[in-house]
Amino acid sequence: MAAMRRALIPCVARATARSAAPPLALALRRALPVPAMQACRRANSALPPLTAERYPIQRGDFGEVTDEDIAFFKSVIPESDVLLADDKDGSGLEAFNIDWLATVRGRSRVVLRPSTTEQVSKVMAHCHKRKLAVCPQGGNTGLVGGSVPVFDEVVISTNKMSKIIDIDEYTGIMTCEAGCVLEQVDAKLAEHGLRMPLDLGAKGSCQIGGNVATNAGGLRLLRYGSLHGSVLGAEFVMADGTVVDTLSKMRKDNTGSYLRQLVIGSEGTLGIITKLAIACPPMPVAENVAFLACADFESVLKLFKEAKKHLGEILSAYEFLDQECVEVLTKWTGVGNPLETQVPFYVLIETAGSDAAHDEEKLHRFLERTMEDGLVDDGTVASEPSKIKAIWEVRERITEALRHDGYVYKYDISLPLPKLYDVVADTRKRFEGNSGVTRVVGFGHMGDGNLHLNITGPQYDKEVMDSLEPWLWQWTRDVRGSISAEHGIGFKKRDVIGFSKTPEAVALMATLKKTMDPDGILNPYKMVQVPGCP
Repeated sequence: MAAMRRALIPCVARATARSAAPPLALALRRALPVPAMQACRRANSALPPLTAERYPIQRGDFGEVTDEDIAFFKSVIPESDVLLADDKDGSGLEAFNIDWLATVRGRSRVVLRPSTTEQVSKVMAHCHKRKLAVCPQGGNTGLVGGSVPVFDEVVISTNKMSKIIDIDEYTGIMTCEAGCVLEQVDAKLAEHGLRMPLDLGAKGSCQIGGNVATNAGGLRLLRYGSLHGSVLGAEFVMADGTVVDTLSKMRKDNTGSYLRQLVIGSEGTLGIITKLAIACPPMPVAENVAFLACADFESVLKLFKEAKKHLGEILSAYEFLDQECVEVLTKWTGVGNPLETQVPFYVLIETAGSDAAHDEEKLHRFLERTMEDGLVDDGTVASEPSKIKAIWEVRERITEALRHDGYVYKYDISLPLPKLYDVVADTRKRFEGNSGVTRVVGFGHMGDGNLHLNITGPQYDKEVMDSLEPWLWQWTRDVRGSISAEHGIGFKKRDVIGFSKTPEAVALMATLKKTMDPDGILNPYKMVQVPGCP
């Protein structure tokens, strides 16, 4: 074993040097800043069709915004934060009307940017009285059409609600407004020796309120769990303008129902989140990232089992991607493979702990063992921040690259681990020789069984869509998976929620919606169909 260790470390060092070699370093210099996610969705100059034209849906019995409504909004919110469209189709407000994937487009004519909970409350009370439909919106990085209007809903953007109210260095609890951008919050927490329990590829644009409203999963869920456990308190505004303050910062508060849980994952259909209290873990003292090559998916599975067993408490992320991901990434972003070896699958492992020497020793022993067992063909390890960032780019920029590859049929599903990649192979077989499909790729979070299945094509093709759905939902249901792992239900999956939830569960969700929002004005057409509502 000692001889193996002496042989492995130089090999790893050489691989690490490759991760900083000119092609990858050049790619980093060329890399778009994260706000380019918004520009990326405009890669094609043509606007997507209006949602009402592409999908068979009728506008609900809601009021229409009048000059009197605009005057009221301007009496509550500064005029500069009441944005008006140029015409009835929402021209001039495309950034708020079109989703990040540029697949759905509403025609809201009014965007409001309140800066306080009181302003949100007054606006909602007015909309409730006038029965004006409302679409709450954070960073608009959602992928299921939940963050943009379907018709002419009033958009309430939380962009101006971006204050970090308090960071308790002793308890690690942060209180902030809903419009805080994830990456900026993470940077501020780092100054206090803390970190967010959540990390996403969209962290430069997504907002905390939207993260909680969609119960976003992300890259750190394996280590820190879901937001249902991290969010200790929430303040939210109901459909009638009532402010519900459950902004407790107590880890133990056993005084009745946990009302904050109502809005976590509710996607803005039950209330608009305005403030949050979140438990934030300490910033790790030492971090390492390994990028490993595997010959087959069985090796990916076995490697994960070994990682949990031998890395234990320092294992913080276990991501996988296939060779097709690397190909599309290289083609459209210039980010290359950190390894010289080309194999069907790659794994990214992150460790985070409090003792650099201990963690590196543990990781190296793990790599020695898995290489000896034939689970890993090649690998690179990085501990320097710049090299860690370079390796993470390979995983985080896949979505951006796919967007440049054409129209993206994007699916986010949870599956039993042994079945996780079977659906990718079955999808490829299903579209073999189909000119409407360019490529099928699979990547995701192995730690929680979350697969991101993406199919690209030259343009939207109804025949391709009809071949994908409901076949994919049926495939997922048959293996007892979930049709939405972390992206939510939104608009696109509302009518297929029954593939993952029983009729009784869906009926209870509809009852809750009807109780909290009797007129259905909060984010209508999303999440769940309420009897008698659109």
